Amino acid sequence: MCKVNAAKHLLREKMKNVIEQLSSEEKQRQSKEVFEKLCALTKFQNSKRISLYLSREDEIDTIPILKHAIETKKEVFVPRYKGQKMEMVKLHSMKDYEKLPLTKWNIKQPNFNERRENALETGELNLIIVPGVAFSTDGKRLGHGMGYYDKFLELCLKKQQNKPHIIAVAFNEQVQEDIPSSEYDIFVDLVLTAK
Repeated sequence: MCKVNAAKHLLREKMKNVIEQLSSEEKQRQSKEVFEKLCALTKFQNSKRISLYLSREDEIDTIPILKHAIETKKEVFVPRYKGQKMEMVKLHSMKDYEKLPLTKWNIKQPNFNERRENALETGELNLIIVPGVAFSTDGKRLGHGMGYYDKFLELCLKKQQNKPHIIAVAFNEQVQEDIPSSEYDIFVDLVLTAK
């Protein structure tokens, strides 16, 4: 297991450097193309309840996706972290999004003391859009190392009768031939890039 963790750590470092080399214009260009490809997917169009991460500077910009999902009357759930736990809670509007406070990771997230609908308690998610550091063409995902998404996805797969479609959105540079993985890692159904 230590070998896998060491390999994951090295790849995270490498990817951090690769993404830092991308200009903000290039990140925006790729984000726009990924957004257009996502909107064209039947799976996305037909999804009523989706989960979406709120992006940081070193990730595909998910705000246009959020805006589009709200405009097309989808129910949108975003991550809320506390300790080792992550849950997906409902976001009501763009105004709601704008009022969210920033976490220490510089990500907007709903306050824990605020009552919000929890996706897994009120129905099923049809689609989950996940972040990551690197991805392989066969659906392996390297996260940031905290295991939040793997734990959430595992819980989601246990609780839901229907498996949600799991899509990763990424920069072209984040796709690798292969990435180190362990039995706890959950694969994605599709890695969407500008390419």
